[in-house]
Amino acid sequence: MLINGSPYGVVTGPDGALWFTLAQQGQIGRVVPGDEPTLFPLDPADGQPTVITASHDGALWFTEYAGGRVGRITVDGTVRSFDVASPYGIVAGPDGAMWFTQLQGDRIGRIDPAGEMRFVDLPTEKAMPSAIAAGPDGALWFTLNQGNAIGRVTVDGEVRVHPLPTEAAAPVGICAGPDRAMWFVEIGAGQVGRIDGAGAVTEYPLPDRAARPHAIVAGPDGALWFTEWGTGKLGRITIDGTIEEYPLAGAEPHGLTVGPDGRIWVAMESGALVPAER
Repeated sequence: MLINGSPYGVVTGPDGALWFTLAQQGQIGRVVPGDEPTLFPLDPADGQPTVITASHDGALWFTEYAGGRVGRITVDGTVRSFDVASPYGIVAGPDGAMWFTQLQGDRIGRIDPAGEMRFVDLPTEKAMPSAIAAGPDGALWFTLNQGNAIGRVTVDGEVRVHPLPTEAAAPVGICAGPDRAMWFVEIGAGQVGRIDGAGAVTEYPLPDRAARPHAIVAGPDGALWFTEWGTGKLGRITIDGTIEEYPLAGAEPHGLTVGPDGRIWVAMESGALVPAER
């Protein structure tokens, strides 16, 4: 599905459509597979919307890293923005609020539906907290891209940091797996990682260590799916560590999601949303 722009993040919305960010164009898009997309321009348009996710309140929330805003868009296209420095990852928390990372601030933020924010300071310096995901334990788990670690924060603000065994692994994407562990990708090391609730880490090297894995999501098939930004491929890993790779049409795959049709859909920055073809 061709998109007039550079899709970065993608998620299935509560309306059964794919919602995506156009980072370079400053727009949010909506499309039902097989139909023409609808684009919603942001004002101002220079905020670089990146990650987008569904929320508890029936809307979509997204981050604008360059613009310093967290945004909320309803399914009819109404946008509201909240100023905050360098947000990147965002996810719905178990407490009814949205939780996000501050890439340059060594903080995790929380914003409620009314726009009220509070922050949790991390015991790190210039660690670049990146993606964030809700865990099966009722906490939020996040990657520290330059801190070479995985973090965990409870809704009460208690933080734990788990260093990774591989140096310069540079983790980015993270998600909850079907095995009650968190799975993540290491863009610097070319590996997929798994961390359990006790903090034990297992790493699985990719066939091409220069593949630059970027984002990861749990699939409907009980496996984990991830994008390989460097090679333009889609990867799949089972919970026992078996890895498969599939070519994608286009270049620079970033975000991915389980679509309304049950297929894995990938945001290609070269200008398309493409489904997985196994």
